[in-house]
Amino acid sequence: MMQDRLSPAAFRLFQEGRPDEERWELIDGTPVMMTPPLIDHNRIASTLERLLNDALERHDPDREAVQRPGLELGLGSAALAALGFGTAYRPKPDVAVIDYDPVPGRRFVDRAYLLAEVVSGTDDEPVLPGGLPWIEAKARLYRAHATCRAVLIIEQRRIEIAVWRRGAGGWEEQRLTDAEAVLELPEFGLACPAGSLYAGTHLRPRRRSA
Repeated sequence: MMQDRLSPAAFRLFQEGRPDEERWELIDGTPVMMTPPLIDHNRIASTLERLLNDALERHDPDREAVQRPGLELGLGSAALAALGFGTAYRPKPDVAVIDYDPVPGRRFVDRAYLLAEVVSGTDDEPVLPGGLPWIEAKARLYRAHATCRAVLIIEQRRIEIAVWRRGAGGWEEQRLTDAEAVLELPEFGLACPAGSLYAGTHLRPRRRSA
């Protein structure tokens, strides 16, 4: 962890100078390089990205699912303070649904409609007073993002998906723990068994040829 606190703008400049394979997040002004994810983590993220893109091609081709975009949340200091946060946070979601805009050099976006995290070991570390884990902090930040309509928090050690969807009355939460339970995201044209996100992982290994 680096000691100097950075503004969001300075953090983006810092990121530009780092290798693409490194994954950094800004936590209360401190750049933190995240631990390389497990294979199961990558597989779940890739599967969700593919399922969403397959659905979006049919339902809304003006949007696409991508992995690990640089996200500008658009939350000012007053909004962050109301959430109990400091002033400088830049999480990097595992999967996001964004506007389809195939231009070269695109790295950062300021509008996302779905944000998903696959829980890793570093996500459980407390980052705020009161011991709030980073994964919970990210879920709150994502739900505060103005254009976000759905947030997924996906466990990789067990089949469990926390699903938040923004409705007319605010955010509604659903927790899926059965592999056959249906993950329904009509805004994105997706309906699939929760277990399909875990295909090929240690929780749902594929059959090997004899």
